[in-house]
Amino acid sequence: MLQIAKYCASGNDFVIFHTFHGADRSGLARTLCDRQNGIGADGLIVLIPHESHDFEWEFYNADGSTASMCGNGSRACAHYAHRFGLADEKMEFLTGAGLIKAAVEGDMVQSDLTPPVVINDAISEHEMRWWLIDTGVPHLVTFDAGMEHFDIAMARELRHKYNANVNIATVNADGSMRVRTYERGVEDETLACGTGMAACFYRASIEGLVADNARVYPKSGETLYLGFDEGTITFKGEVKGVFETYWRF
Repeated sequence: MLQIAKYCASGNDFVIFHTFHGADRSGLARTLCDRQNGIGADGLIVLIPHESHDFEWEFYNADGSTASMCGNGSRACAHYAHRFGLADEKMEFLTGAGLIKAAVEGDMVQSDLTPPVVINDAISEHEMRWWLIDTGVPHLVTFDAGMEHFDIAMARELRHKYNANVNIATVNADGSMRVRTYERGVEDETLACGTGMAACFYRASIEGLVADNARVYPKSGETLYLGFDEGTITFKGEVKGVFETYWRF
C-alpha cells in the first residue's frame, strides 16, 4: 500500500510520494500516470532523503522516461514537501539538472530554476526561426507561429529531430506572454510547461521584448510570473493539491 498525492501546477498534473530509497520506477510511472487505467498525470515525482539538502527527487514522464528537470513539477513537489513536513517554507532540493531553491507562501510557490543556456540561436525550420535553449531540459522556441494553430505534426517532427520540447510563443502589447508547448515524454501538447515558459521568457528577454519580470500564460490560462534574480530565472505561480489516496499494488 502506497500513500500518494495528486498535484496540479498551472495545468501540469503530477503524482507525488516520498520514500526512503531510490529505485527504477519507470513501470510504476507508466501505471500511475495512465489516464484510463491509473490515476492520470503528466509525470511521477518521488522524493527521497538527501544528506546535505532537504531532499532529492526522481522525475518520470508519463511514458516512464526520466527527465532532469520540470519547472511546474519543482513547484508542485515543493508544496508537497512542505505539506508533509519534509521541508520548511524555504527549501533546496536536488534534481537531475542541479540544485533548485523554492519558497512556499500558501498556495503560491516560487522556484529558482537552473541557469539557462542558449545552445543555438540560428535554427531555421518550416520557414520559422527557432532558438534551442536549455532551462534544465532542452527547448525549441519560436515567435513566428500562430498561437491558435499549433501544428502538432510539426512539433512532433521537431521534437524528434532535436530531441527537445517544442514551444511557440507570442508577446502581448502589455508585455505579457502566451506560450504553448509540445512535451517529450508526454508526446503531446500539455496545458503548461514551466521550463518551456522559462525558455520563451529567456529568449524574449535577450531580444528586448519583455521586462525583467513578466506575466506568462500557458494553454491552461493560469497566470505565471517569471523574472530574474541575479541571473537566475524565477518562476512563480499557484499550486493545487488535488487529492490524497492510497494505491494498492
